[in-house]
Amino acid sequence: MGRFDEVYRAAQADPEAFWAAAAEEIHWVRSWDRVLDDSNPPYYRWFAGGQMNTCYNAVDRHVENGRGDQAAVIYDSPVTETIRTLTYAELQDQVARFAGALATRGVTKGDRVIIYMPMIPEAAVAMLACARLGAIHSVVFGGFAANELATRIDDATPKAIVSASCGIEVKRVIAYKPLLDAAIEMASHKPEICIVAQRPQAVAELTAGRDESWEEAMSAAEPHGPVPVAATDPLYILYTSGTTGQPKGIVRDNGGHAVALKWTMKNIYNIEPGELFWSASDVGWVVGHSYIIYAPLLHGATTLIYEGKPVGTPDPGAFWRVISQHKAVSLFTAPTAFRAIRQQDPEGEHIGNYDLSHFRALFLAGERCDPDTLTWAEEKLKVPVIDHWWQTETGWSIAANCLGIEQLPVKAGSPTRPVPGWDLQVLDAEGHAVPAGTIGALAGKLPLPPGTFPTLWNAQERYFNSYLANFPGYYETGDAGIIDEDGYVHVMARTDDIINVAGHRLSTGAMEEVLAAHPDVAECAVIGVTDTLKGQLPVGFVVLKAGASNAAVTDEVVTMVRQRIGPVAAFKTAAVVQRLPKTRSGKILRATMRKIADGEEFKPPATIDDPAILDEIKDTLAGIGYPKAG
Repeated sequence: MGRFDEVYRAAQADPEAFWAAAAEEIHWVRSWDRVLDDSNPPYYRWFAGGQMNTCYNAVDRHVENGRGDQAAVIYDSPVTETIRTLTYAELQDQVARFAGALATRGVTKGDRVIIYMPMIPEAAVAMLACARLGAIHSVVFGGFAANELATRIDDATPKAIVSASCGIEVKRVIAYKPLLDAAIEMASHKPEICIVAQRPQAVAELTAGRDESWEEAMSAAEPHGPVPVAATDPLYILYTSGTTGQPKGIVRDNGGHAVALKWTMKNIYNIEPGELFWSASDVGWVVGHSYIIYAPLLHGATTLIYEGKPVGTPDPGAFWRVISQHKAVSLFTAPTAFRAIRQQDPEGEHIGNYDLSHFRALFLAGERCDPDTLTWAEEKLKVPVIDHWWQTETGWSIAANCLGIEQLPVKAGSPTRPVPGWDLQVLDAEGHAVPAGTIGALAGKLPLPPGTFPTLWNAQERYFNSYLANFPGYYETGDAGIIDEDGYVHVMARTDDIINVAGHRLSTGAMEEVLAAHPDVAECAVIGVTDTLKGQLPVGFVVLKAGASNAAVTDEVVTMVRQRIGPVAAFKTAAVVQRLPKTRSGKILRATMRKIADGEEFKPPATIDDPAILDEIKDTLAGIGYPKAG
């Protein structure tokens, strides 16, 4: 039996002992009464009765233990030609002072603070300052449109919003303040204060009586110490797309989160304290929360905040320059980034321009990694390329090749095996486990390990109905797949209408709501079609109202989605059709349409209303270039 099997079986046999041992790596103000509170299934809580502070564990503890002069955060921004380093001591000073600034403006334990910022160090400072006070942060990706931000303001009801004057893309500046002002105007809930970090590329106009600049707030601030919170208190809310178009507020607790993420840094990623771990994501996504901010800092490693792209800042060697310059030992990014690099540098010629001798491993997640991309990365980088699978809801890996325990053989297309702490099974429609190699619903047996999500914000019933109701005793991942004879997981497809665009999970249902709002649109459907670069792209179909003859409708709905959901949706293609294929009960056959677009074999369902409609859909898709050749 290998080392991985030993660790996995120990976690299965006695999860409480396993996670109690992991929790010894975290500083506790008060120890827990129960490692696992299972008094109210299916709602389980970890480290009940324990008290701690996540910010203290991520920052102050390392200063006290002699890491004050070590780099905590390196900010590398090719778009502004800036590199800045914050040591742990400097990070402690900034976080304590910003916590003081929030506290003097009335933010206390349990209050919500929305953070709407680009990839700048102030975003990390704001998150950690909230954690220091026991306030609950909700980071909203800076690329989201005003109405998306407004729905999050109304759901989280923040006392304060922390933002910046602008974000910077490769060749353009995106002013955030007009989006923020519009969102507050739309929202029923009005925050009491907004603190805005002014950037020279676009200085924002501040609203008197509500807005203050970051610089002013910090200059007058007194440092504030860490506030003890219950292990089961929320650390943050992170909104993810819901099938109804109404976002779901994933809640992460303090105690289980710190324990699990600290454990993953050595056991999954094989990182030692003091090493530089780079996660090329955004703080607006779960990867940014877990592996730009919290996990590396909880572990005493150095993390990197990168304000740039894999290509175009300035070329497809951007990632290799960062790895070489800052001595990153591991990179964690999405397969999309590597597809973009490969597209522009198919032979990997830029790699040879940099010293990557210290680089040990590449981790990919956010969408399924196609075997071609994985093989290309292995050949060009000559290091292990680890595809691992997890979700916003889980906060860390469900399945991974745990390099810090034992490196297992790689199977292209598989994220390897379930991580210790996870009891992953494949279930049929009735909830029964199926034999190895049989496709079904991937589900995690309850209780889930620490660091996953205990509930949705103010939506316990929705939490139950969305994740726990279909398979009693299990968490329904919403992904379908198989577990093979060797115990390797293969994630095949989503079981709902969430599509994955460049690692960003987006709801086609939310896009359909936008299309349906067009005055000439009677009916619509959005499907996710396979795209070699982004994984999936949304394509819309609209049926016009009788008598409507609007030649510009496709351009107009594309513009509407861009305005209401944001450029992140990558919604560029829509087509007018006479009718949509449906079952006799009226359900639109989106999965069948997707198969036609992707050039897959399909069998019209027995319940189809009129099979001839599929030929019309086929012709329409051909007219807009689907299926794509090759």
